[in-house]
Amino acid sequence: LVLDSILYVLVSGCAWRLLPHDLVPWDAAYRWFRAWSADGTWNRVHDVLRDRVRAAEGRDPQPTAAVLDAQSIKT
Repeated sequence: LVLDSILYVLVSGCAWRLLPHDLVPWDAAYRWFRAWSADGTWNRVHDVLRDRVRAAEGRDPQPTAAVLDAQSIKT
């Protein structure tokens, strides 16, 4: 339920305090989100999922290249 609450905020873009009442209280979800951000849990989850998706596609789990895109706008 905590993970569902965090994902709801991240996907919908709503404020933490606007979490629906059928999920965990906003302050509990936010506290877990901050703790997992601070200890690197989200980065580890991302890395594991990326590796599994790439392996399922028959690719090397670790990417060997990256594309960075930048844009300059005159103000």
